[in-house]
Amino acid sequence: MSHRTKKALAFSLKKLLEQTTLEKITVKDIVKECGVNRQTFYYHFHDIYELLEWLFRTEVTEVIDNKNTYETWQQGFLRVLNYIETNKKIVMNTYHSLEREHLEEYLYRFVYSLMIDVINEQAKGIRVTEENKQFIADFYKYAFVGIVIEWIGEGMKECPEMISDNLSKLIDGDITKALLYLQK
Repeated sequence: MSHRTKKALAFSLKKLLEQTTLEKITVKDIVKECGVNRQTFYYHFHDIYELLEWLFRTEVTEVIDNKNTYETWQQGFLRVLNYIETNKKIVMNTYHSLEREHLEEYLYRFVYSLMIDVINEQAKGIRVTEENKQFIADFYKYAFVGIVIEWIGEGMKECPEMISDNLSKLIDGDITKALLYLQK
């Protein structure tokens, strides 16, 4: 029942985000749309931003479907771009709100998680410190999220496949090179 309630609250938030920016949505609006009371909302989430993060994390995790290896990261990243494009109104209304840093923070955590998995896989057999692996993951996190945020800000005009292909071409083999360069 708890997961179902969270999904219902998330669906209500998505429905509201189709119509307006995040800062104009209140908990009262969400619970009214969902047909539950405020106590139910606060039982599951501290605030709207926690619900928003849960929504993105849950849906993107389903979209990624374990595409977090060196061989599959591009497919996972493409699926995320397609998810963003499919949910364009919701993402744009989050992006254009005063609280858009929540979207950016989520993207930073997501991309870091994806990249650290790839880096750890590529680091097998290479003596490199955790700090250096984290440094490489941070580098890619900032590059990828910067590209995605700019893409969103410009209205998502480029097709996701082109962005994903270009990123793949840019970093092909570079993670391993970076690991070798930074080894002990």
